[in-house]
Amino acid sequence: MPQPHESHARAILKSVFGYDDFRPGQWEVIEAALSGRDVFAVMPTGSGKSMCYQLPALVTGGLTLVVSPLIALMRDQVGQLTRAGVAAASLNSMNSESEAGEAWEKLNSGELRLLFVSPERLAGEGLVGRLRRLGVTRLAIDEAHCVSQWGHDFRPEYRLLARTREALGGVPVTALTATADRQTREDIARQLFPQPPHLVVHSFDRPNLRLAFAPKDQPKRQIADFLTRHRGGSGIVYCSSRGRTERLAEGLREKGWNALPYHAGMEQGARNRNQDVFLQEDGVVICATIAFGMGINKPDVRFVVHADMPGSIESYYQEIGRAGRDGLSADTLTLYGIEDMALRRRQIDEKAIDDERRRIEHRRLDAMIGLCESALCRRSALLAYFGEETAACRHGQAAANKPPFRCDLCGAGAADLIDVTLDARKLLSAVIRSGQRFGAAHLADILTGALTDTIRRQNHDGLKTFGVGQDKPRSAWTALARKLFAAGALAEASAEHGGFRLTGKGEDILFGREAIALRADPHADRRSRRAAREGARADGLDGETAAMFEHLRQLRLSIAREEGVAAYIIFTDRTLIAMARERPTGLDEMRAIEGVGERKLSQYGEAFVEAIAGFEG
Repeated sequence: MPQPHESHARAILKSVFGYDDFRPGQWEVIEAALSGRDVFAVMPTGSGKSMCYQLPALVTGGLTLVVSPLIALMRDQVGQLTRAGVAAASLNSMNSESEAGEAWEKLNSGELRLLFVSPERLAGEGLVGRLRRLGVTRLAIDEAHCVSQWGHDFRPEYRLLARTREALGGVPVTALTATADRQTREDIARQLFPQPPHLVVHSFDRPNLRLAFAPKDQPKRQIADFLTRHRGGSGIVYCSSRGRTERLAEGLREKGWNALPYHAGMEQGARNRNQDVFLQEDGVVICATIAFGMGINKPDVRFVVHADMPGSIESYYQEIGRAGRDGLSADTLTLYGIEDMALRRRQIDEKAIDDERRRIEHRRLDAMIGLCESALCRRSALLAYFGEETAACRHGQAAANKPPFRCDLCGAGAADLIDVTLDARKLLSAVIRSGQRFGAAHLADILTGALTDTIRRQNHDGLKTFGVGQDKPRSAWTALARKLFAAGALAEASAEHGGFRLTGKGEDILFGREAIALRADPHADRRSRRAAREGARADGLDGETAAMFEHLRQLRLSIAREEGVAAYIIFTDRTLIAMARERPTGLDEMRAIEGVGERKLSQYGEAFVEAIAGFEG
C-alpha cells in the first residue's frame, strides 16, 4: 500500500521528470524528508541524489534552500529544472542584474520552489535573515563531505551551515554526499545535525563503471589506445600538474581529438570557455587537474582517465564518479608509477599537519597504492574500503544480464600471487651495494648486466649483484622495484634526488626474516586492443541503433546551441538511445520514453518524432 505522499510523489516523478520509478535508495531518502526528518544520505554519483531534494520541494510546496559548492553546478541544475517546468533559481556572483531581480521577484511572490546558493553567499550579511522572513521550509546540503576536515574537498564555510539552519528556524535538513568513509560520515553528522539524523548509506557500487589500472609504460600511448574505443564520446583525463594537462591536450588534438585543458592557473575566461564547451558539446575530452569536477553534472561522460595516480581512494572514487551518471556503461583507466607513489608520500610528509592526521593520510595513500597493485577483484577491493562486502565481479554477472566483468583483473582472469622472495633479495641487495641512492632504471641495469656510462662511472659493474638478473628483462626488474616500493620494502632515499633506500621491511626480506608474494602484472587484453583498432563501439549499440542515436544527437545539439544550453539538458544520451531503439511514431509513444516529461514533450516531442520518421539509415 502506498505510503503518505508516495502516490503524489510518483505522479510528479513521471509528469515532470519523465521517470516511471525511483532509483534504488531514492524513496527512503525522499520519504524521510517528506516526513519532516533530518536525513543524511551517502549515495554514489549517478544514483540520483538531486532528486532527493527536488521532488520533496514539489510535493510539499514551500521554498527549499539548496547549498551547493559550485556556481557551474547551480546554473546547470537551474537550467534543467526550469526546462522541466519547475520554478528554480540561484543567487550567485555570476548572476546578471536581471537574473537576480527575477529570482527575488519569484521569492517575494512565493512562486519559487528551489533556490540554489553557495555557502559563501549564505555567510554574507543579511541573506539568511531575509530568507527566514520569506519562509524556508527545508535546507538541502549537497556535497556534504565539504564540511569535514577528513573529507577530500573541505570548505570552511560549510562549518557555518549548522548556524544557518538555526537562523532559518531549525528547518529540517537533507544532507547528501557520494563519498564518505565511516570516519568522515561521523564527522559530517556531528557538524551538521544537533541530533543523529536518519542515515541512508546506499551501496557504493557503480555497476555500470568498468575499472582498469595499468603501470605507466608510455602513458601518452596508453591513453590514446584507451580513448580509441570512445570516438564521439565525452570524457575527462585527470593529471597531477597544470603543465601536464596542456601537453596532453595538445598531443590528443594532434591525434584528432577535440581535447581542451583545464586548470586553476589558466586565465578565468579561457577556463570557463573550456568548461562550457565540455558541458555543452558532445565528443569533448577535458584534460584537467582536480580543480575540475566537483559537482559537474554532465550525465553522459563516457570515460575517466587518471594519467597519474590519485592520492586517496576517496578522491579516486569521487573522480571516476563523473563517468556514467546516466546509468549507461562507462570506462575508467588509472595509470600509476613509482614517481606517483613517491610524490604523494612526499606531499603528505611536507604538509603542516599533526602526526595523527599525517598517519591517517599515509594510511589512505597506502590503500590507494594497494588498489593499484591488488591481485583481487578491483570492485571488491574498492567496496571493501568503504565497508561493503561483495563477491568478485566475475561471479554471476553474465547470468544477471550485466557486463560479465567490471574490472580488468576479473576480465583477464584472476591474478595470482607469486612468491618473489628470491628476486626481491637480488634487487634489495643491489640497492644496498650501490649505496641506497639509485632509482629503478639504474638498479635494473645492474641486475641485467647493462654496461651503461653510469654503470662504468660508478664502478657498479664490479658489484656482486651485477648481471645476476639476466634471466629476466629489464622491465621486469623496474616493475619489481615499483611493487617493493608499494609494499613498503623500499622508501625514497632523497626528496631532492629520488632513488631508493631499504626500510625495516626491506631488511627483513633481504636477510631472510620475511618472505614476500606479489601480483604478476596482468597482460594487456589483446582482444580489447584489437576491438579498439577496429573501431568497436564501447556503448555496445548495433549499427542501425547507433546511426539513429547519432542522428538524434545532431538534432539535440542544434536545439541546444539555439537555446544556449548544454545538449544533455534537452535530453540525456540514455533518453536518446531509448528513442533510437523504440522509434516512437507519435507523442503518446514518445511520452512513454524514460526522461520525457510533459514540459519537454510539448517543447521538443514533435521535432524528435519527425526526425525519427525522416531518418534514412
